[in-house]
Amino acid sequence: MALILNCSQRVYSNYERGDLDIPTEILIKLANFYNVSIDYILNRTDVKTP
Repeated sequence: MALILNCSQRVYSNYERGDLDIPTEILIKLANFYNVSIDYILNRTDVKTP
């Protein structure tokens, strides 16, 4: 996943653990990769569709 997001494995691990806030650019890439909305990634909704 770090390769897809163009970041290091350490940085991605920090995102997963919540040690770093995920930048908007990365949130967009994640949402596109998983075909879900950013709100779904951020647990603001249960609706997956973007």
